[in-house]
Amino acid sequence: MITRADAVGGASIHVRDLAHAMIERGHEAVVFLGGEGPVTGQLTAAGIPFRSLRLLRRAVHPVRDARAFGELLRALGDFRPDLVSAHTAKVGWIGRAACARLGLPVLYTPHGWSIGDRISAAHGLVFRLAERAAARWASGIICVSQYERELALRAGIAGPEKLHVIYNGVRDISAALRADPAGNPVRIVSIARLEPPKDHRTLLEALARLRSLDWEMELIGGGPLERDARGLAGALGIAGRVHLSGYQPDPAAALARAQIFVLSSRSEGFPRSVLEAMRAGLPVVASDVGGVSEAVSEGVNGLLVAPGEPEALAGALRKLIAEPSERQRLGAAARRIYEERFGFERMLGETSEVYDTVVNSSRWARQTQSR
Repeated sequence: MITRADAVGGASIHVRDLAHAMIERGHEAVVFLGGEGPVTGQLTAAGIPFRSLRLLRRAVHPVRDARAFGELLRALGDFRPDLVSAHTAKVGWIGRAACARLGLPVLYTPHGWSIGDRISAAHGLVFRLAERAAARWASGIICVSQYERELALRAGIAGPEKLHVIYNGVRDISAALRADPAGNPVRIVSIARLEPPKDHRTLLEALARLRSLDWEMELIGGGPLERDARGLAGALGIAGRVHLSGYQPDPAAALARAQIFVLSSRSEGFPRSVLEAMRAGLPVVASDVGGVSEAVSEGVNGLLVAPGEPEALAGALRKLIAEPSERQRLGAAARRIYEERFGFERMLGETSEVYDTVVNSSRWARQTQSR
C-alpha cells in the first residue's frame, strides 16, 4: 500500500520494484493506492496489479479519511493477504488500523517520518502521538536509514525490537550508462520533485554565485513549484544555463551525461536519487540531512553541506567544477560503494527475510489460537 498515485517519487518506485520482484518470485502481489495517475501508469507498464482507492488522499481530512478507512477495510477483506506492507504516512496509519481490525500482519515503511525537521513542533507532537498509537498495530517497522530508526527511538514511537533498518537499493545499469565525471564542460544534474522538502531555491541561488565558471544544470522532476523555479532562474540571470526537463521515468541516461550530481533538500529519509547517481559513478554534492550521510561520506564519494546555505553549496560545487581529477576520484568511490552496499538484490533479500519472519510468526500465532 502507498498513499498517492499522482506523483512518482522514491517511495512509489520502491513499492513498484518490490512488488515486481515478489511477483517474479512466484508470489501474488497487489498494490493498493490512492487514486490514479503516473504511479498507476508505471504499475500497468510493469504488469503489476493494483487497486485504486477513490477516497485515499495525502491531505488530512477527518470525514474523508474515515470513509477511506472503510474503503480500505473492504478492499483488504476482499483480497485477504498473508502480509500487508504499508508505505508512507497516510496509508501507513489508516492501513495499520485496518489491518488491526481484520487481524492481518502489517509492516510499515515511513520513507521519512512526519516528525523532526519536516514540520512544526506543534504538528510534530500530533504526529508523534499518532505514530506511537499506530506502532502497536504493526508487526514491524522498516526504516530506510539508521537516522530514521534513531529518530523513531528518540520520539518514543516504538522499541528497538520492532525497528528494522533496510537501506534502499537500486537495480544496476549497463556499463554504457556509466558517467565520465572528469569530462568537460561540466554538466550538473539534480533529480528531485519540485515541491518541499526539496530546496531548489538554495540550489539556484548557489548556481548564481558561479556565473563565471563553465557549467550547465539539468533539473529533473516535475511538481507544483516548477513555475517558481523557472522564474527564479530568470531573476538570477541563469535561465539560459538551467534546463528544467520535467519528470523522467528513468533518469539513467541523463546521469550518464553528467559530471556532478547535486541534491539540495531541507529534509530527507534516504533518497533514491543519490543511490542512482552513485550507481552511475558520479560524485555527489548534497545537503547533510536525514540519512544522506549514510550513503555519502565527506571527501570519500562526495561533499556534504548544511541545508539552506547557498554559499556553502556554491563552494562545494565550485571545488568540483574546478577539479576534474577530484570528480573522477569521488565518482569511482561512489560506484564502488554502490556495488558494495546499495544494490537491489541486497535490499530484496533483507526485505524478504523480514516478510518471511512476520508471515511465519502470524501463521504460528493462528495455529496456536486454534488449538
